[in-house]
Amino acid sequence: MTKQNVVVSDCSSRSGMVTVAASTSALFSPPEALAALGGHIAMSEKKLLKRLEAGGGRVNAWVDSMRDSSPSRIKSTTEKEEQSSWILRHPSALRKFGQIISASKGKQIVMFLDYDGTLSPIVEDPDRAFMSREMREVVRDVARYFPTAIVSGRCRAKVYKFVRLAELYYAGSHGMDIKGPSKSRKCNKGNQAVIFQAATEFLPMIHEAHKALLEKTNSIPGAKVENNKFCLSVHFRCVDEKRWAALAEQVRLVISAYPKLKLTQGRKVLEIRPIIKWDKGKALEFLLESLGYASSSDVFPVYIGDDQTDEDAFKVLRNRGQGFGILVSRVAKETSATYSLQEPSEAGLFNPNMHLLGNFCGYWWTGKDYHCMQGQ
Repeated sequence: MTKQNVVVSDCSSRSGMVTVAASTSALFSPPEALAALGGHIAMSEKKLLKRLEAGGGRVNAWVDSMRDSSPSRIKSTTEKEEQSSWILRHPSALRKFGQIISASKGKQIVMFLDYDGTLSPIVEDPDRAFMSREMREVVRDVARYFPTAIVSGRCRAKVYKFVRLAELYYAGSHGMDIKGPSKSRKCNKGNQAVIFQAATEFLPMIHEAHKALLEKTNSIPGAKVENNKFCLSVHFRCVDEKRWAALAEQVRLVISAYPKLKLTQGRKVLEIRPIIKWDKGKALEFLLESLGYASSSDVFPVYIGDDQTDEDAFKVLRNRGQGFGILVSRVAKETSATYSLQEPSEAGLFNPNMHLLGNFCGYWWTGKDYHCMQGQ
């Protein structure tokens, strides 16, 4: 893994924190419980970016990609057939829960959860993407049994305000800003509370780009620019489709002035972030490594997300040959996830099943990590 800026706080000395640049593999011991997860659509992102970065002449192709990423039309017969075929390749995680139980037998489960579109519905105003009280209780129950983390494109502080569960790990800004639980388990000797920030040197540039985007998009009704600390989000859910090309051009003009920033895309949102090689997949690896599961055969990560940015995490799990990715989507999308769920409410049904699974894990898992969690 690449060298990044890391802050480590020793549990036995809460007053002192030091900032160092070091290899994550050499620095961290498992912080007891950890995990991450997140999500969104599966478009051909690399082609999209090349089209955008090439200049305004290709903005129309980019707008077509924006349209494809936000389907709202009635499906044709052919599309319905494709959906059925897709479901066969990515079956419902609820219907296949027995298979998941079987595959996880004797292993330590770690839960990674995206926020928008996974724990909360996608809404017009991103500042009102509240999770339900029932979903919060579900996540709280799951975290009693398994290390659990929220991985989101939102800034970490905002995600925490939405979720309000101190016992979780939070990875904001697509995993570039990670913090362990403030309501932690007993701090045993050798364990450390971890704060990880991958792109602090880009903060002044991101601040400048944020101001530029606010100015450039001000004339486009419905456009909303969100500062997520280590990345920026341009929401176009409330923008008339006829103005998408104008919005795309304004975003292109801004990022062209910042060659160290890149563009990615989600569900009716454009993301501007640093060009460093860090994403939700890298965050997942970092968290598993921090837990002590970097090369373990006894770990079973489950990642639930709905976004294109979650595909990086799905690919990591597929390449590791451990655990499963679960895509939350009503439409067929190219994905590396193994299973699917239709909507956030189904994620809310899947997680209580994981809670029930926790009741039985004592029969399967005899390692010290499980028994430590069981005694919370």
